[in-house]
Amino acid sequence: MVDDLKARLAALTRELMLIPGLSGHEGRVRRRLARCLGDLDLDSWSDRLGNLMATIPGDSEAPSVMLFAHMDQLGLIVRKIEADGLVRVERLGGVPEKALAARSVLFCVGEGRDVPGVIANKSHHATAPDEKYRVVPYPELYVDAGFESADAVLAAGIDIGTPVVYAPEVVDLAGDRLAGTSVDDRAGCAVVVEVARALVAVAAEQRPTVHIVFSVQEEFNLRGALPAAQALSPDIAIQLDLTLATDTPDMTGRGDVRLGGGPGMSMYSFHGRGTLNGTLPHPALVALFDQVAEAEGLAIQRSAQIGVLTDSSYVQLVDAGVACIDLGFPMRYSHSALEVCDINDLVGLTRLLIAGILKVDTGFSLNRDDYEQ
Repeated sequence: MVDDLKARLAALTRELMLIPGLSGHEGRVRRRLARCLGDLDLDSWSDRLGNLMATIPGDSEAPSVMLFAHMDQLGLIVRKIEADGLVRVERLGGVPEKALAARSVLFCVGEGRDVPGVIANKSHHATAPDEKYRVVPYPELYVDAGFESADAVLAAGIDIGTPVVYAPEVVDLAGDRLAGTSVDDRAGCAVVVEVARALVAVAAEQRPTVHIVFSVQEEFNLRGALPAAQALSPDIAIQLDLTLATDTPDMTGRGDVRLGGGPGMSMYSFHGRGTLNGTLPHPALVALFDQVAEAEGLAIQRSAQIGVLTDSSYVQLVDAGVACIDLGFPMRYSHSALEVCDINDLVGLTRLLIAGILKVDTGFSLNRDDYEQ
C-alpha cells in the first residue's frame, strides 16, 4: 500500500514539475490537476482568478476543512525585445539573481510552441577582475533564444508580457531524492491529490467536509487562496508547501529539519521583508497532528522561520477567523532552478494528513482555551 502511494506521488510530482505554470499563467497545471480530480469522480470548478476547487462532502456537524497547495511557480516576464533579437526580462516572484546567469529558460508561448532560451553570462575570457565575483542584477541580464531580430522574436510568439520559467527539468538523485524545477509546490499538489484519493474512499459520515483547493498566484504576493477561502468559508485550513531543510552547511543555524526526516510543521513564520505577515498555527491543529504522528508512528519535524510566508497568513483572517496550520515537506535550495526533496517525506506527509483529517469530527474543539496553557 505504501509502495503504491510512493510510486504515485513520485510519478505525479515528476509530471507536474515538467508543466510550466508561472503565476497568473497556471492553465496547463490547472487542467492537469482537474483531470486528476475527475479521475477521483470529483467535480471541480475554477473561479475568475484561476483557483481550482472541489468539495468532498462529509459530516455537516463537524468543522469543515480546506486543504490547499499552490500550483503556480515563480519566474520572469518579457519586459523588452531588443532590435538584435535579445530579450530583457522582469522578475516575477522571489527569483534569486545569483541563480540566473547561464540558466536555461522557456518562453511559454503555448503548448507545442514554447521557445527555449538561455540567460546570457558574459564570456569568461572577457570578464574583468572586478566583475568575477559580482552578481549581475536582473535588469542587466538578457535572454538569448537564437533570434537575430525583434521581428523574428515576435514571429515566434514572444511579446511583452510573455511568461518565462526555468527550463522544466527533473533529476533523479540517489535514494528517493528528486531534484528539479518547481518542487515548490508541485510536490504539495501531488500530496493533495493523494489525500483526496484516500478521503473519497471513506464513508461520508466518517469524514468532515473537505474543500480541495489548488491556488494560483502564491508567488505573486499570495493572491489566490484568499478569495478561495472567502468563497468556501472553512473552519480549518491546512496549507501545504515546502519546509526549509536545514541539513546543509549553509543552513544549519536555522533549525533542525532534515531531508528524509519526515514532514514538517511550522510553528512560526514571518516574512520580515516588505510583507509584514506570517502564521502562528492554531493550537488545536498542532495538538492534532502531534497526536496523530505519535499514534501512526510517523516522524514530524518542527520549524520556526523568518523569511517564509505562505497563503495561510491571509486565509487565517477570513470571516471570523480560520484555524490555520502550515504543513510541508523538507526541501533544499528553494526558488532555484534545481530544488531537492525526498519522496519518503511526501509519503509521510500524505499519511499524516489522511489520519489527521479523519480525526476532525463533531467533538473536535477549536476553542483555544482547551489547548493554551
